[in-house]
Amino acid sequence: MADARQAPAGDFDYEAHGAGYINRRQPDPRIAAIVHAALGDARTVINVGAGAGSYEPLDRYVVAVEPSAAMRAQRPHHLAPALDATAEHLPFDDNSFDAAMAMITIHQWSDVDAGLRELRRVSRGPVAILTFDADALLDFWMNEYAPEVTATERARFPTIDHVAGVLGGEIETIKVPIPIDCTDGFGEAYYARPEAFLEADVRAAQSGWVLTDPDAVARGVAKLADELSSGRWDERHGYLRSQPERVGAVRLVVAR
Repeated sequence: MADARQAPAGDFDYEAHGAGYINRRQPDPRIAAIVHAALGDARTVINVGAGAGSYEPLDRYVVAVEPSAAMRAQRPHHLAPALDATAEHLPFDDNSFDAAMAMITIHQWSDVDAGLRELRRVSRGPVAILTFDADALLDFWMNEYAPEVTATERARFPTIDHVAGVLGGEIETIKVPIPIDCTDGFGEAYYARPEAFLEADVRAAQSGWVLTDPDAVARGVAKLADELSSGRWDERHGYLRSQPERVGAVRLVVAR
């Protein structure tokens, strides 16, 4: 029987809400290329908060760490099973890996600073963190419809400067473009496909919606549905439907 923690390892309960997550959160190959380039020539990589395996390179030896049994169970068969551990307490010696990665996960850790220090400890090379710039989320049109969701997300994400400060060393922060047909279903991935937010399974794969008051979510979805039907969304944002990519809040922080 798969094990399950008595309490979530972070702020989001994937045992309760993680079923089917992989259906909407497929790694986007263009974002993956940016992540993999940041790993340099590393041959051994630890992926912490690995979830269902998004963005793990296939041409290197990867050790995945994921505390949620529900997420470990969704890993594709071509990926190695993930270890049951948390970012804050990695069961590895110092400098065990050539590089470390953490993909859209640090905002869910119970102790972000401890987790970042652990990534530094076990890696003798670069540490790559895919995350979001909380302030940049205010520029996404969804803030007009569900500001409560944006507020939930902004309260969770550590600032980019804070992440860089804890990691230390030489820091590069990359603004990651989001392609119009992005396959990784985080919020801004649908910048040109607003109708997607009317689908419950799309929202269920974005923890900010799940953690926000259901009444606020219902109001936001109803307003969006109304303005899509009336054409008001397209009057203000319709140009996005043909914009090939958008630079939003996605950031790749690389510490060397």
